[in-house]
Amino acid sequence: MSERVHVLVTGSSRGIGAAIRDELAARSARVIGHGRRDEGDQLGADLADPAAADRLWDRALERLDGRIDVLINNAGVFEDAVPEASDEAWRAAWSRTMQINLQASADLCRRAVLHWRERGAGGRIVNIASRAAYRGDSPAHWHYAASKAGMVAMTKSIARAYAAEQILAFAVCPGFVVTDMATDWLAERGAAGVAADIPLGRAAEPLEVASLAAYLALDAGPSMTGAVLDINGASYVR
Repeated sequence: MSERVHVLVTGSSRGIGAAIRDELAARSARVIGHGRRDEGDQLGADLADPAAADRLWDRALERLDGRIDVLINNAGVFEDAVPEASDEAWRAAWSRTMQINLQASADLCRRAVLHWRERGAGGRIVNIASRAAYRGDSPAHWHYAASKAGMVAMTKSIARAYAAEQILAFAVCPGFVVTDMATDWLAERGAAGVAADIPLGRAAEPLEVASLAAYLALDAGPSMTGAVLDINGASYVR
């Protein structure tokens, strides 16, 4: 019997991350999640703290007996930063979003790559980015779009740099998903507004994103490394 795959999933306490965690567990992976507090197989970490990602990696590695095979970066924030805000508020919003969405993900990717190279074994990274990386976002979310575009570029760079060592990297770009993060947008627009923006006529379900993430984490052929996959109901086709 082959060894169980060991996976670290950030932002797994709800929404897409919880669905990914459950999907992987159903497929016999051994999963350590991440949220605001320690709870069972979930480790608490505030990724707004620049040192938190490294601490999270170390704790997850210990819990997983010194081996992580797959890293899934899902944690993120979607907060307003309007141009009319004060200079202080504007810069604080950009700094917080970049730290949580991009820098913490980069820190974890770095630790994963170093871990796999030290072990002489391959591994997989799945970064949950966004449609906004390509389409852009609202006037209040330049920083969110920029952070997700950075995540896509990072994924491609990792894939190109380490494919020969069987270190594979993929990104998933959802549009709106039925989660707490999208609740206000979906409620404001109603069924007609959603249909106008999304040709499919509805936002994606978390399980749709989770199924794709699990496929990339466990089954995707190595030649797919560097792939960026859309899941947005044809609201942005590139």
